[in-house]
Amino acid sequence: MSDIERAEEAHGQPGSTLAKPEGGVPDRFENPGLPPHRHRMGDTDPQAAKRAERQVAFFLLLSIVGSIGIIVSIVGIKYNGDFDRVSWSTKAIGLSMFLSLFALGVGAVHWAKTLMPDDERIDMRHRQRGTTAEREEAVALLKEGAAEAGLGRRPLIRNTLIGALALFPIPAVFFFRDTGPLPGDDLSTTMWKEGVHLTKDPEGGRIRAADVTLGSVVHVLPEGIEEVDHPLNEKAKSAVLIMRLEQDLLSEKQNEWGVDGTVAYSKICTHMGCPVALYEQQTHHLLCPCHQSTFDLTQDCKVIFGPAKRALPQLPIAVDDEGYLVATSGFHEAVGPSFWERG
Repeated sequence: MSDIERAEEAHGQPGSTLAKPEGGVPDRFENPGLPPHRHRMGDTDPQAAKRAERQVAFFLLLSIVGSIGIIVSIVGIKYNGDFDRVSWSTKAIGLSMFLSLFALGVGAVHWAKTLMPDDERIDMRHRQRGTTAEREEAVALLKEGAAEAGLGRRPLIRNTLIGALALFPIPAVFFFRDTGPLPGDDLSTTMWKEGVHLTKDPEGGRIRAADVTLGSVVHVLPEGIEEVDHPLNEKAKSAVLIMRLEQDLLSEKQNEWGVDGTVAYSKICTHMGCPVALYEQQTHHLLCPCHQSTFDLTQDCKVIFGPAKRALPQLPIAVDDEGYLVATSGFHEAVGPSFWERG
């Protein structure tokens, strides 16, 4: 019988050993054991241990200072429209955060390296769930480890660690506070209301209903948008497209809310808020170039392809006494992406 056959025959049988190959090399080796334990200065010298304890406490105190510095940087350096003030605030917050995290990490590592037990132990493999006695032994080992960590005997480290960990998450509260007031209904309202004229984007100027030809598309903004406090925010919500189609292609609602086949729809995609800026004249489809959501203009801008889940909202329009297009009301539903309150 060959060595391989003897090995296969012996494989998996408790207590069996493989055949000794030629040359006299044993199949099993004696356990080499662990190298002799090297004691650290803190293990044998109480003064060195006390010195290491003070060093750990020093780093934890630095972490506390860093956490307080984050709060002071957020509260003390107010934004007043000056770019330099923003720069100083960002640098102060970043340096304070670095100090808080770095000192906490160094303190923890130094504590583990100099004061926590570093004995190497061997734990033999056993069943996944131990016996009651083994489980009690495990609990006892955990308690022993907690005792050996020295939290009870080293109140300086314990107290500074509690202080560092207690203060560390507090700056997050100020970060959330610094994000500004709650949006209220800003996400669901726009500048459009009854009587607001439609103007061309970007050149400006009111739009005559007679100037909108079949198959054309015009990018539109509400009149006076440049005069509001945050025109870019308003443009991101109030941008509109107007198109003119044959009236028999439109639904009853579209003809009611439109003017002689001219209809107005939000330009903001209901998926991720990208501009729906592409219009296919032959198919009467509006296309979002970001993620290819496609809306059918002849079906009330229903989604026919892509990740968007809602149709584009329609803006009711009419013609004033001078022949210019005006809104008869705002949007009847929120524009833009669906968020948590919209489902």
